[in-house]
Amino acid sequence: MTKLNIKIIYWIAVLILIQSLVLSCSGNNENDKRIKIVFWHSFVASTIPALNELINRFELEHPNIKIDAQYVPTGDALVQKLVTSIQSGTAPDVSWIHADFLDKLIESDAIYPMEHFIKGENGLSEEEMNDFFPQLLGAFSHKKILYALPMESTVLALIYNKDHFRDAGIDPNAPPKTWGELKEFSRKLTLDKDGDGKPDQYGFYVPAYPGSGPLSIWMVLQWSPYLWQAGGEIIDSSQSKVLFNSDAGVKALTLWKEIYDDLDFSNYSFTHDMGLASGSISMIMDGPWDLPTFRKMKNIDWAVASLPAGPEGSATYIAGESLAIFKQSKNADAAWTFVKWITQPDIQAMFSMSSGYLPVRKSVLDREDYKSFLENDHAMKSFVEQIGIARQRTTIEKYYVNINQFIATAIEQTLIGNKLPKQSLDEAAEKSNRLLIQK
Repeated sequence: MTKLNIKIIYWIAVLILIQSLVLSCSGNNENDKRIKIVFWHSFVASTIPALNELINRFELEHPNIKIDAQYVPTGDALVQKLVTSIQSGTAPDVSWIHADFLDKLIESDAIYPMEHFIKGENGLSEEEMNDFFPQLLGAFSHKKILYALPMESTVLALIYNKDHFRDAGIDPNAPPKTWGELKEFSRKLTLDKDGDGKPDQYGFYVPAYPGSGPLSIWMVLQWSPYLWQAGGEIIDSSQSKVLFNSDAGVKALTLWKEIYDDLDFSNYSFTHDMGLASGSISMIMDGPWDLPTFRKMKNIDWAVASLPAGPEGSATYIAGESLAIFKQSKNADAAWTFVKWITQPDIQAMFSMSSGYLPVRKSVLDREDYKSFLENDHAMKSFVEQIGIARQRTTIEKYYVNINQFIATAIEQTLIGNKLPKQSLDEAAEKSNRLLIQK
């Protein structure tokens, strides 16, 4: 046999082997008898490794269930895709949702009330339910009915560059404690280093986003604690009238406007996190989900602190995303198994330590492994400490998305459009109240 024939036979054998492997893999997929649960989420890129770890552990413990995790951009993109999928009968089994979109899903009769599962055979006891942070359950309740179970939680805090503080003669271990100090420090930390008449370093990132853009809700979320710190609220208890245009709302928006103008912030173009990483921003507001990214910043000495207190005291929000189970699911019980498993204290501790998100169960904070973790992670510890002053954003039972957008537009018009805070908030309140009186 010639060398050429031997080579031909060799490559034929290789091709046959490859074909058999392909067929074998294809056969395995077709014969996979596991229950598949489609799970939509919007976790940021830095959290995906922790999410994959979570799913791998679940599938090892539940070999009969496969989780098909699919990323969907957050905000309007997520809610629009959910609405479209409901209409076409292709909704996921489980989806990660914001409280802001809850009313739309309830109006569509698209998701199960959680009591359907909590009171079932594989349910949760009253003691277990009482272990959840009540603010999170309240955020995902509509007319006192719980429609989604929290998967993770977040609070808003101040993250600052300690090196910038030192250079400006400010104690790096004494971040601003009041609105007055926030304004003072913001000015001191804003520098024109090259003498061109424009700052190269800005003291504070003022979230000025388009009111109709994808970051509008994020802007409203960051503004809400300042409203509370001034003694205000978004809406009254009867859900018939908004309150954000009160004196408290005007004070909160005036603070942002004064800092925005003092810093000449209209010239700044980076995102808040990129600004911190690049050294062009000294103080930002952010949640713990970005901690995996910030921990990689070896060139900056940074720390986490509570938001400066307003005239009526300290406040931040506690929020997060919850998991809703869709009525179109053919495997709702398996989907519930996944949702329930994620809320277990040991799983919550593991996910928090690897992802940067806060746990949703109070008992996690008493676990020795979690306390040890916090002692070695001062940034995460600072975020956890904010839970003590954290408030639930009041659930707006109707037109949540619309009212959020009205508020966002008012903030934008004041910061960028130079409209007076009182005027912009009054106009937003008038539009909101016209919606609320509709039947």
